[in-house]
Amino acid sequence: MREAAVIGVPHPTHGEEVAAAVALRRDATATAEELRAFVKSRVAPYKYPRVVWLVDDLPKGPTGKILKREIAVNGLTPAVVDLPRTA
Repeated sequence: MREAAVIGVPHPTHGEEVAAAVALRRDATATAEELRAFVKSRVAPYKYPRVVWLVDDLPKGPTGKILKREIAVNGLTPAVVDLPRTA
């Protein structure tokens, strides 16, 4: 993984769920499902991303900071979606 950003995305019953946009290194072969499973095994259940997007690059401003709002409005199609969960 080269870089990643985590944002909240709408969820029909819980309000928001965790989503991640991930830019892989050029030589990486990881899938969105593999990344999600890796994180899920290492963090609390409410913290792992239910949605993962694999992207070429993350949007950045003039200072190089990742622009999370642009990730949310770009209409990206998730590579992995696992939204339903039990309370």
